[in-house]
Amino acid sequence: MLLTITTTLRPATDLGYLLHKHPGRVQEFGQSFGTARVFYPEADGDRCTAALLLEVDPVRLARSRGSSSPDFSLSQYVNDRPYAASSLLASALADVFRTARTGRCASRQDLADSAIPLEITLPALPCRGGADLAHRLFAPLGWEVGAEAVPLDPGFPEWGDSRYVRLALRGNVRLADALNHLYVLLPVLDDAKHYWLAGDEVDKLVRAGEGWLAGHPDKGLITRRYLGRRWALTRTAFARLAELGDDVEESLDPPVEEEPGVETPASAAPDGEAGQAEPDIAEPGGAGPGHAPDAGPRPDDEPAPGEERVPLNTLRREAVVAVLEEVGARTVLDLGCGSGQLLSALLAKPAFAKVAGMDVSARALALAKRRLRADRMPDAKRARLELFQGSLTYTDARLAGYDAAVLMEVVEHVDPPRLPALERVVFGTARPSHVIVTTPNVEHNVRYEFLAGDRRHPDHRFEWTRAEFARWVEGVCAAYGYTADLRPVGEDDPEVGPPTQMAVFGSKEERP
Repeated sequence: MLLTITTTLRPATDLGYLLHKHPGRVQEFGQSFGTARVFYPEADGDRCTAALLLEVDPVRLARSRGSSSPDFSLSQYVNDRPYAASSLLASALADVFRTARTGRCASRQDLADSAIPLEITLPALPCRGGADLAHRLFAPLGWEVGAEAVPLDPGFPEWGDSRYVRLALRGNVRLADALNHLYVLLPVLDDAKHYWLAGDEVDKLVRAGEGWLAGHPDKGLITRRYLGRRWALTRTAFARLAELGDDVEESLDPPVEEEPGVETPASAAPDGEAGQAEPDIAEPGGAGPGHAPDAGPRPDDEPAPGEERVPLNTLRREAVVAVLEEVGARTVLDLGCGSGQLLSALLAKPAFAKVAGMDVSARALALAKRRLRADRMPDAKRARLELFQGSLTYTDARLAGYDAAVLMEVVEHVDPPRLPALERVVFGTARPSHVIVTTPNVEHNVRYEFLAGDRRHPDHRFEWTRAEFARWVEGVCAAYGYTADLRPVGEDDPEVGPPTQMAVFGSKEERP
């Protein structure tokens, strides 16, 4: 199976730096199921192409899968795996381009951080859902998609198309993002994985999908397929994605009839039962993931299967908006606005005369503009919105003059030694009349099954207990002349507290 990555950014041979693979050499990487090779069919200043060629050994693959493989005995040895892109290619890509996927490049870091012109081709890609599904999954990520169905036999067009497509992607995309798109979406399109899915699959999905999966219109389909329709893993993934910030609804989309008349194969259906449709489940605010419907008696306060449950990040956003209305704020600054879901909720309410969003990431601001459709927004609404790039740890005159500032799931992403700088900038210099801070309650993490480590996301520098959060709030109030009210967000568990904790700060002095 073959994958090619081409760029025309001059000098094009810088692609070798970004991929950490020298254009002048053929490099070989052993895999448990075969051998991966990286080489450059063309490499000059105007155009450079890197190729990943994966040679799969069907016998070795069959032996590595063991006796638990669902395949018939012959199909373990005779199949499309040596020729068609699949989770095998995704695994090889993850291994061979491990550093490139992180976006690190010491010699060309500015280039690694930038979107560059890329062309990606896959001659044979299994696609359960056809060329239309390939368009649905890649187009929202900024790709120009060319997906052509491969006929069963060109000599007999009446036989129709096979389940394979020839895929060509073109666009200005950051290389690390492009690799992560492929890593996640190749097995999603194939709707199969070659290995047993364990709890760490959620971590893989969260890491690879950071910055793009949350806002994808088909995030439910992607998550279900990537995690093999495993209920506990899928529900955990939505809870984890919601904890990245206000970037994803923590619920599963309704099941999609992707191929009418075709039942879900037994190997992909939950619990191995063929033809079982996936129920529409939404993770409750505060309830731990991993509890499948009808898996024994339910607590009295747990909704029956199919009953709508409000996602935690929706509860959090609604709680913040309610507090802003309660304190009578007219101008609001969202610090660390991410992709702009809170901004969207605030702009929907005319009572908020000015709504501003600041983020350190230019990419996040671009996503916010796209989510808010700022270029097509009515003039009156557009006049109420302001977006700008900045850091919370540096004094910035643009932060002053607002009735209220919001730090929603932001402080835990700041290194503890830099928290005093954040406090000085927000509470000391900008000094809005009210500040709303939300952050995870680490005590509640025991309710999240399959949570790797003791934090909800690897980018969290810390997560506070309720007592630690209260001490931080008390210190801020004493240092900067505020009072504060602590409130739960989500179900307030009698043993471990709510999933999210909120502090509503009010200044003791009236701002002029």
